Amino acid sequence: MQDRLQDIWPGAGHAHLAPDGQGWLRPTPAYIAHWLARPELALVAESCKAERALHRALQADPLRPVTPAELQALRDPDARDSYGHVLALRDGLLRAGSLEGWLLALFRSGRITLPPLFIDAVVQAIVQQLLAGERNSPADALAWRAAELFFRPQRITVEQGRLLAADSATLAQAQATQGLGELGRLLAQAQAPVKPLQLRVLDGGDGTAPRYWAEAVQADFRSSQLLDLTHTVQREIGQGIAFTMTAARSGLKPLAALLARWVQHLLGVAVRVEPLQQIDDPRWRWHLGLDAEASALLDDLYEGRAVEADRLSRLISLFRLDFVNPAEMRTDVAGLPVYLGLMSNPAQLLRMKPQNLLLNLPLARSV
Repeated sequence: MQDRLQDIWPGAGHAHLAPDGQGWLRPTPAYIAHWLARPELALVAESCKAERALHRALQADPLRPVTPAELQALRDPDARDSYGHVLALRDGLLRAGSLEGWLLALFRSGRITLPPLFIDAVVQAIVQQLLAGERNSPADALAWRAAELFFRPQRITVEQGRLLAADSATLAQAQATQGLGELGRLLAQAQAPVKPLQLRVLDGGDGTAPRYWAEAVQADFRSSQLLDLTHTVQREIGQGIAFTMTAARSGLKPLAALLARWVQHLLGVAVRVEPLQQIDDPRWRWHLGLDAEASALLDDLYEGRAVEADRLSRLISLFRLDFVNPAEMRTDVAGLPVYLGLMSNPAQLLRMKPQNLLLNLPLARSV
């Protein structure tokens, strides 16, 4: 197995980025060319003369300035939008000097006009940098799969007491085709009986990790393996006796470790993060949700408002975040933990917002 970071998630374009002294990723002409090669910008038979000319010009020089008049000359409005978005991303990255600087400025501005696809791809490349060197053991595959929560929506299900996350787009496609590609789609249209869909759980062991690595090096990578987000499991040992044990191969622990690295990398603040099943702390003073649903739930719990059981059941996990150096916190909460929450919406879809960690921590200073 090759241990080259650029082999993993090639669609993120990490291989075309240049880390600076602090590990932040500088955009290069090759990275911009990677964006310009996206299918959304590919020429088609209907492409007009102006679009073909712009396509050739940017292929020759990905950093070439493009005037508003050149964009307006494109006859297809979809092509105009696609080029406009990619050029806005390009120019923003070049001004910021790094993917991290651009991302922080974007989130802090509160003015997000780019589609989620663009932001998710930048987040993916940054997370890939955080995982550098972690492809040496089967357990590392669990960390890479957990990292997908940063930039890819997940569908949450409960099976035999285990909380499982499936890549939402992969699951939708697999359900439409029963995992049989175009043949499966045709069988479904014909209402022909097919074998029930079965997705495997990535357990971080020798049995499932090779499949993850094999998928992760594909240009159109989408994980087909489920991520276990279970805190504990119950084991029956007979005679009506059962015991509870920690889910050793849960993705919660590597996810927590990556959340800590995310904060360190982008804010320069060292923190520890650990999964938590409940908050029982009379000193609870600060919390934030890692998604919109968890933010609202933690607000209600903190204020002592009643919360419906079905809403509580959608809580995937809590986390406790501690600053390594309490002096880097606001003085009124220095030394106290920060509680985090992760939760699916009523449709059982999880859309994590890692930017919440960048915007809402009780920092003593502006970073």
